[in-house]
Amino acid sequence: MTRVFLLSLILCGPALADRQTFPPVDEAESDPTLVAFRNDLLADVTARNTDALIAAACPDIYLSHGGEGGPEELREHLTTGDAYWRDLETTLSQPGYFDDEGEFWMPHQWKITLPASLDPFVTYYVTGQNVTLRQAAEPGAPVLDQISHEIVIITNYRDDAEYQPVMLTDGTRGFMHRDFLWPMTGHRAAFVKSDAGDWQLCTFVSGD
Repeated sequence: MTRVFLLSLILCGPALADRQTFPPVDEAESDPTLVAFRNDLLADVTARNTDALIAAACPDIYLSHGGEGGPEELREHLTTGDAYWRDLETTLSQPGYFDDEGEFWMPHQWKITLPASLDPFVTYYVTGQNVTLRQAAEPGAPVLDQISHEIVIITNYRDDAEYQPVMLTDGTRGFMHRDFLWPMTGHRAAFVKSDAGDWQLCTFVSGD
């Protein structure tokens, strides 16, 4: 897997770096067979079709850091509840990119390479265009800026909070709605072509 974007940050005080944007580009459109596979797989996920999903996966599908992987682990995850299915559906619906080995990865922001000095567990990607950065954690608070497809820092993410306290890479602070924030250690998935030329789901994992 190759990640070719580089976010150049130097952690030295409140200002981290110049702000950069990473607009989404879905490279799947260059391969009609990939588009068809993804559409069919998403339909199976929407239908919660466990057998079809397992049939579309690699025999050694990678599912967790330290786990054994494979179809039995996948089946176990799929039976834990609807949250796993929803995470899978959300991830497979994202734009993606081809790495140097021809594997197709989603979401596209997984292509961003963070510097070693930045903790990936407090780093988030703004998934929307012109997302409002507010002065306070409430819908009617004054607007500070409109943010599009940037990296932001959240050191104290709260699952129960609709608005999260974020810091932009230039040190600007404010609050942003959680619906537009994707953790850089969040779920990602990869499609790989088999020796027979068929696409397969070979990775679905989260974490660093």
